[in-house]
Amino acid sequence: MTRLLDGIRVIDAANFIAGPVSTTIMADFGADVIKVEPPSGDIYRVRGAGYPPSPYNYPWILDNRSKRSVAIDLRTRDGQDLLHRLVRDVDVFVTNAPLDSRARLRVRYEDLAPLNTRLVYGSITAYGETGEEAAKPGYDSIALWARTGLMDLVRASADVPPARSLPGMGDHPTGTALFAAIMAGLYHRERTGRGTMVATSLMANGLWMNATPVQGILCGARTEVRPPREEAASALANLYRCADGRWFLLNITGDERHWESFARGIGREDLLTDPRFAATNERRANARALTAILDAWFATKDWAAWSTILDKTGVAFGVVATLDDIPHDVQMRASGALVPIDDPRAGASLTVSSPLQIRGQEKVPPTLAPEIGQHTVEVLRAAGIAAAEIERLLQAGVIVQA
Repeated sequence: MTRLLDGIRVIDAANFIAGPVSTTIMADFGADVIKVEPPSGDIYRVRGAGYPPSPYNYPWILDNRSKRSVAIDLRTRDGQDLLHRLVRDVDVFVTNAPLDSRARLRVRYEDLAPLNTRLVYGSITAYGETGEEAAKPGYDSIALWARTGLMDLVRASADVPPARSLPGMGDHPTGTALFAAIMAGLYHRERTGRGTMVATSLMANGLWMNATPVQGILCGARTEVRPPREEAASALANLYRCADGRWFLLNITGDERHWESFARGIGREDLLTDPRFAATNERRANARALTAILDAWFATKDWAAWSTILDKTGVAFGVVATLDDIPHDVQMRASGALVPIDDPRAGASLTVSSPLQIRGQEKVPPTLAPEIGQHTVEVLRAAGIAAAEIERLLQAGVIVQA
């Protein structure tokens, strides 16, 4: 099969998550991704706090699959010159290095663009490319989750602390945004014959994720932390707990259309004649009372029973899944959200696919993420670098071959 990005060569000179995620998606669609990392390895190879223990380095396996690794010490002039030689023959270069580091390492757009006029340069920063905070370091938990109001607004109620994000939770959508920008850059190149620089930031993606409340405040609307679920504005868009302790989310919009089928479907026809719930306005005004009634009713059966009952009503609802549910989720596999990875070193038979599907395109079956410098000599030989030069760089420690 000819894949969308067959023949596209990418240098991934990024670390941790968001930058590498963008090139992982490119690899899924056939791009040849060369991960350039220091001789000590990308720092993401060492799991940090917040990651449950495992004998398998699962964050690395997920976010750097299907790539080749070249280990180069970019702190040296030889290493920088070597990278520049590789850049001449690639289509895309991705980095999330701090702006001041890019200058020291000679990997700024203005350093690389003259070497390759067709290069699409992809950049991720914490707070954007311009402004007083452009060079400020930041992670997704800070720049995306905390800075943009998300951490504050998703609290269970106003009297509890802000909600902490999970490791890398904002990096994956940010990496997907950079992938989109890179594809736009390649399209620009198709139309003009010249490459360009594309960029995104963690902060910008956090604002985009929180865009509706943000636009509200910009328009003068006062957005506040949601009340506790017992005091939700609508009992029909709320969380409920079943007899076996499983929670599910009910989300009935346009409730005049669904109210009768819902009430009859769950066996509570009596609610249809209760004047407190006669119409949408009354149900909203008496949301606390209706929530209490539904709390008691849903607590009478296990989730399996309610799932079958609610399916027949045609309303929108879904289980609050735990991580333990996901390996057994048939729909996730059927839809291609979870895909096989055929390598015992991965420690699993499945991995998470990138969230994009293109009709007529089969993604590359995932392969194990590379060891440090696993493909250094292979890539340099293909780039036309003489064996004697490769040996000199190996002896000097400028490059490493696993």
